[in-house]
Amino acid sequence: MMETMSTFPRAKRSQPGYDIEQVEDFLEDARRAYATDARAATAIDSSTIRRMSFTMQKGGYSPAHVDAALERLEEAFARREHERGVVEHGEDAWYAKVRDRAQQALETLKRPDGERFRRVSRISRGYRVLEVDRFAAKIADYLEDGPDMTVREVRTAQFDAQFGGYDEDEVDQLFDTVVSLMLAVR
Repeated sequence: MMETMSTFPRAKRSQPGYDIEQVEDFLEDARRAYATDARAATAIDSSTIRRMSFTMQKGGYSPAHVDAALERLEEAFARREHERGVVEHGEDAWYAKVRDRAQQALETLKRPDGERFRRVSRISRGYRVLEVDRFAAKIADYLEDGPDMTVREVRTAQFDAQFGGYDEDEVDQLFDTVVSLMLAVR
């Protein structure tokens, strides 16, 4: 019996992995989007890739391998978006736009501890405030030319939950913006 080739290693049959069909469909859509004219906007961009999630299934694709490939794909799309932005607006205007977005993010990141993000109700769980505040301060230092920080550090940040914590969507959205800023200036 001949075994079919697969794009990624598979998780063991009893272990969860990403839904194979969903991964393959998304990668095909991404290939098509990347193959279009570099100057044209596409339905898939670096942000779409960063936010992509797949259903889990036993014996699916290895999440670690798929995630690593998505990181590389995101960076390729971000490079292309950077190039397109420079061509469309000029280098000075492109970097001015990036600086404006960084300043907006920094304003949120520099708010006092406990006040950086909207809080969920006391009966709902959100991100642990102390952990998010520490990480937000680290990002603010980075944006102000502080110590180096990697895209992976921001992309993979995880926080414990607490009742009355920070709104997860709002935190995730700002950290997504930070990742896009980091990729925009590479």
